[in-house]
Amino acid sequence: MVLRKDGTALFEKLDGQDFDFDDGWRLSGTGTWQLPDADGGQVVRLALTARTRVESRSPATVTDTSASEPPSTYAWSFYVDRDQHDELKLFFF
Repeated sequence: MVLRKDGTALFEKLDGQDFDFDDGWRLSGTGTWQLPDADGGQVVRLALTARTRVESRSPATVTDTSASEPPSTYAWSFYVDRDQHDELKLFFF
């Protein structure tokens, strides 16, 4: 993922979050990002607005092969942390 200073973003092979992860799709495309003040700067919100590619993870990791079509737009929430070198890293559960 690339987060640009102007608030735009490029996404490459991002899995769904929460229950969507079980569907096994990965999305690539373009969109936006923001660091809302309401969360004290600890959450980065990403929004995919134009999907360019859909991929699947290995069938062994997908729990429901009858899942519906992957979404054409999507939103993620990444949390911000610092590693042992005090550099920022993004993660989600």
